[in-house]
Amino acid sequence: MLPTERLHQITRRFEYLEARLNAGPAPDEIADVSREYAELKPVVQLIADWNEAEAGIAEAQAMLADAEMRDLAADELARLRAVQPELEQALRLALLPKDAADARPAILEIRPGTGGEEAALFAADLMRMYQRHAEAQGWRVEVLELAATELGGVREAVMRIVGEGVFARLKYESGVHRVQRVPETESGGRIHTSAATVAVLPEAEAVEIDIPATDIRIDTMRASGAGGQHVNTTDSAVRITHLPTGIVVTSSEKSQHQNRANAMAVLRARLFDLERSRVDAARAADRRTQVGSGDRSERIRTYNFPQGRLTDHRINLTLYALEKVMAGDLSEVIDALTAHDQAARLAASEG
Repeated sequence: MLPTERLHQITRRFEYLEARLNAGPAPDEIADVSREYAELKPVVQLIADWNEAEAGIAEAQAMLADAEMRDLAADELARLRAVQPELEQALRLALLPKDAADARPAILEIRPGTGGEEAALFAADLMRMYQRHAEAQGWRVEVLELAATELGGVREAVMRIVGEGVFARLKYESGVHRVQRVPETESGGRIHTSAATVAVLPEAEAVEIDIPATDIRIDTMRASGAGGQHVNTTDSAVRITHLPTGIVVTSSEKSQHQNRANAMAVLRARLFDLERSRVDAARAADRRTQVGSGDRSERIRTYNFPQGRLTDHRINLTLYALEKVMAGDLSEVIDALTAHDQAARLAASEG
């Protein structure tokens, strides 16, 4: 059974917000009222569709007693009973608690793991994969930090990705990504296994994460990059150390002023993620039901190039579409992870 009283409360809240918007809220309230209104609108539409189906079923059942209308009523009853479970499931999912960070931009970090230069080359492949996926989604990508190897691999890549529902879609990507293939650096044709780690963090606002000046040390240094591209530059790279946690972030792109802003954005995201992880740990039972636990030591996925196979170990998903995935088409994987997470949370909420 759906929680009908809660459905009434949501509808009443939506009507109140709609009236507020029509009356013209105070300037400092417009953003909050508009955001909540937009969040509730699709839920209220689902409630209306479900109520309409319920009323239609009652009306069709009453019409069965009329000999002239019986066939028409039976057809309508069958149609409504077919769509009713879909509407109920959609409503149950819509009523699940939302991750407040889902609508935020994401800070995506990629680093090679075991495997030497081949791991760095795979990290570069992952970076291109996410850039292509973001482009296909209409998202904007800013490279905040990129340290390349001489062979075109990546020692570290940090990107800011902005767009609708970015963190909600990418948050399941955190973890160890393993690759099995014949490296370009391997002359014997043997398949090697290497890995890269991905961390996806929700961006935090300065007002949410206050970082006192006494808690950080800022160092400037000469920027360096592949191919001697920074040979004639000034000391513009910035390294910020957060003294209480020991977190170190760097940025060596663009100007020193921009580097400082970039590094602070990444630092805020990491501190915000630490706090989210602390809260998640306090809800250990809930955390076990979720795909995106954020444990970056967990091997989440294997990319097997000789067989063109991708396997996501968390949900036992295997796709023989590796070329398509590496070209940025991650939708099938992300949709499956999202559906699995929703089903687990739905089962937990009803258990």
